[in-house]
Amino acid sequence: MSAARLALVLGLALALAPGMGCDRRVEPFDPDEKVEAPDLSRIFPRGAERAAREGAGPPGGPPGGPAAPPGRGAPPPAAAADAGPPIRGTIRVADALSERVPAGAVLFLIARGPQPGPPVAVKRIVEPRFPLDFELGPADRMIEAIPFRGPLRLSARIDADRNAMTRNPGDLQGAAAQAVEPGARDVEILIEEIL
Repeated sequence: MSAARLALVLGLALALAPGMGCDRRVEPFDPDEKVEAPDLSRIFPRGAERAAREGAGPPGGPPGGPAAPPGRGAPPPAAAADAGPPIRGTIRVADALSERVPAGAVLFLIARGPQPGPPVAVKRIVEPRFPLDFELGPADRMIEAIPFRGPLRLSARIDADRNAMTRNPGDLQGAAAQAVEPGARDVEILIEEIL
């Protein structure tokens, strides 16, 4: 591009710039304005944690809570049909590790299906006491559209920093001996490994 042409383009750009600025329609600061969390329901599906936080009933609506509007977080009919009964059992800590359970820790109980990807269900238990009886079911699903069906591999991790995304040295973990189906009873998880 020649110098004259470049000067012309820059001159036009500068002349038009004030009228072409971004009009964000920013209102003056109001110190009394109520701050509200954004509505993320169009981006993220209604999961078990959100339903529990909002005090709603089981996924899909009543009893106990309002029905999810069609197309806005309601699970597809196939996913609702694949919501099997909860799994029940007990989590124990090996005797050799019982003194290593940190005060204030969180226990993450995780169910994974045969396919790679996010866990099917997760339960977060603050300051667990062992032996711990548990129930993990469709209400604990990470994503409501993921069916709660087996076989499911169950594992448990005692996390000192309380962050599900980290795996720090010294955290304790264990798993059920074999995969189970929804509705299984008396499932035993022994926490016997130090990360």
